[in-house]
Amino acid sequence: MANNKEEKLFTEFPPVSTEQWEEVIKADLKGADYQKKLVWRTSEGFNVRPYYRAEDLKGIQYLGKKSGEFPYVRGNRCHNRWRIHETIAVKEVKSANEFALHAIEAGAESIGFDLSEKLSAQQVADLMAGIDLNATELAFSGVPDAELPAKVLAVAEAKGADPDKFRVFFGFDPIIRQLSLKGVFCCGDQGQQCFKTIAELVKTYHKAWPKAKFITVGGETFQNSGSTIVQELAFTLAAGHEYVVGLMDAGLSADEAARTIRFSMGVSSNYFMEMAKFRAGRMLWANIMNAYADGCARKMFTHAVTTTWNITAYDPYVNMLRGTTEAMSASLAGIHSLEVMPFDTAYESPTEFSSRIARNVQLLLKNESHFDNVVDPAGGSYYIENLTASIAEQAWNLFKEVENRGGYIAAFREGFIPDAVKASAEAKDNAVATRRIVLLGTNQYPNFNETADKAITAETVTPAACEGKVLRPYRGGMAFEQLRLKVDRSGKAPRAFMLTCGTLSMARARSQFACNFFACAGIRVVDNTFFQSVEEGAEAALKSGAEIVVICAADDDYATLAPKAKELLGDKAIFVVAGAPASQPELEAQGITRFISVRSNVLETLKGYVKELGI
Repeated sequence: MANNKEEKLFTEFPPVSTEQWEEVIKADLKGADYQKKLVWRTSEGFNVRPYYRAEDLKGIQYLGKKSGEFPYVRGNRCHNRWRIHETIAVKEVKSANEFALHAIEAGAESIGFDLSEKLSAQQVADLMAGIDLNATELAFSGVPDAELPAKVLAVAEAKGADPDKFRVFFGFDPIIRQLSLKGVFCCGDQGQQCFKTIAELVKTYHKAWPKAKFITVGGETFQNSGSTIVQELAFTLAAGHEYVVGLMDAGLSADEAARTIRFSMGVSSNYFMEMAKFRAGRMLWANIMNAYADGCARKMFTHAVTTTWNITAYDPYVNMLRGTTEAMSASLAGIHSLEVMPFDTAYESPTEFSSRIARNVQLLLKNESHFDNVVDPAGGSYYIENLTASIAEQAWNLFKEVENRGGYIAAFREGFIPDAVKASAEAKDNAVATRRIVLLGTNQYPNFNETADKAITAETVTPAACEGKVLRPYRGGMAFEQLRLKVDRSGKAPRAFMLTCGTLSMARARSQFACNFFACAGIRVVDNTFFQSVEEGAEAALKSGAEIVVICAADDDYATLAPKAKELLGDKAIFVVAGAPASQPELEAQGITRFISVRSNVLETLKGYVKELGI
């Protein structure tokens, strides 16, 4: 019966071929360039089409595989129960333990301790006090300490933790945390001593504590330094492969080496691309490890953390929205654990409120949206599957290039990896400056009345200096934040007055654009509905005492209205035209030289105005 209904339903909707779709699209475009209008060229190096159909899945070999089946595109497991992770900075052991217990009570299932110094055995015991090790996993990062595993596992044994349930991760990562960020590698020309030390830890503790992992590959470092998604994935895989090779040379089997690696990757607001990245990552790692081992050793054990690159200090509550969409991407893609960064991370240590909101994002996704009840809901989507395949192809090509250069360490030391990330970061910076990448509340649609929180300082909005070819994590909005903070702390309150006249609809549209433009630098805007004449508007502008006056009208109006406004204002204000009218050359000949439009480099233009204002 159901089949009959189904057949009847489809007879009501006859099939439409791709050619027919394309004919309609071309007709709607009315001669406009299809490629320019509808095809998106990603920074990852491939094109994304405006739509996909079943025929676009041809050639994707892994289709039909289930979750838990090689190559694990659809997930390592037959469920999607990820763990809610929270990192706590350990400045004082007792308070860090109290924070951890509170976080666990509030819903955290995985606790990270970021150590600022080496701890004694008693301090480790105090840090772990009261934590149910069979229910809550622990991760340690910060200061490298080869003696820490012995101290932690001794406490676990004393507390009677079940070796098959207690998960603990020691964040040894000399390849990224030391070489890539600091330009130095631990003892030995190629870090052999590092690998030997880690190998000895695995040999000593793996059998007794099979859930312990000693390496955490900090792949989020690439994205936080401005890399593309493909670069992050390829370089993270290359670092992971370098660890496998190094540990095998130090005496471990491929299975032992792979099982001790935990991957950590960032997740940005590029919603579908991030979802596809994690799916592609599992497939690529499975194929890399297939040459060495089989079974679970081929499964990519992945932790995700929301990126700090797009977190902003101004209008910080927008970071809650960013964190929510990023958490959705990662959780739908299938990961072991996830950390949502608190919204105030950019300028202060997380508060109880911001930490609670970060936890609650995941609690809502689990308990109200039930994301943990569905495995790989994106599986079979024409769009997501094609993104997965495209990212996998590009990342694999880049991975092979790193391998051809001798592996991650050699490729990094010769400058290939840092140069690639730097080039991507510069392209992103330019996109932010020209608003092709939008950071809501920072370079577009700022809060007009906001001034910098007292916790925001010059250091907060200034990237850390670095020497040599290393990775430098920073936030994409820092350049705008530096400029705005400079204005906020100047003791002045510069204003931009909107002189709206001419054609009403265009005057209002231009006024909205100009208000957003100048407010990005913390310049207060004086918006106006409409002036019946230039004379009326100029008089009001002069009366306001605003340092900047922006004429907002239609392109055709500017030829006559702009010169008149400039004459009435004289040199009593900086005069700006909102738009790029065809009459711009004629206006420039009359001394009108300042124009703002969608083609402007917003950051550099605003820097010029701030300098003119004497700030």
